[in-house]
Amino acid sequence: MGDLGHAYIDAAIGLLGAAAFWWYRLKTMNDAAREVADVVGRVQGNVRRKKLRKQAALSPLTAIDDPVVAAATLITAIVSEHGPVLPQREAAIRSVISEIADKKQTDEAMIYAKWAASQIDDATVVIDKLAPFLRERLDAAERSDLLRMVSRAAEAGGQNLQIPDQRMLRLRQKLGFEVN
Repeated sequence: MGDLGHAYIDAAIGLLGAAAFWWYRLKTMNDAAREVADVVGRVQGNVRRKKLRKQAALSPLTAIDDPVVAAATLITAIVSEHGPVLPQREAAIRSVISEIADKKQTDEAMIYAKWAASQIDDATVVIDKLAPFLRERLDAAERSDLLRMVSRAAEAGGQNLQIPDQRMLRLRQKLGFEVN
């Protein structure tokens, strides 16, 4: 093998060395880019999770698309503000809801209402979210009936609950009634 053969071998080894060097550099840069993308993804995920946690606080209410479920949840939240919904009080709420729904719909509304009310401990939040929904879907007579249903559920089922005037005033206002 002559000098020319050694030159080709040296050139081939040099090219392989250069290719290996650049392959390693590209691999390292790719790994670094992947790490940056992972960090960015984690940050975006944290931001999304925080946003979802905020929405989750209201999600039991934002998921409601049925006026019967909305009414049951509203009544349950207002009544449960004074403590847990005991069987007698639940029966009273079920009774007023059964006036506007069949048995199956009443059962479904009560199950959801108890769960949603247990997730949000402030009746004001429930009123602020659900009363406008109900105002859009109920006529004036039905909205008046809803106010009476809240009162009847509070009066029935054992001891008479005194719903604070500001709750009923806020509910009236959010339902679109004149408030003096």
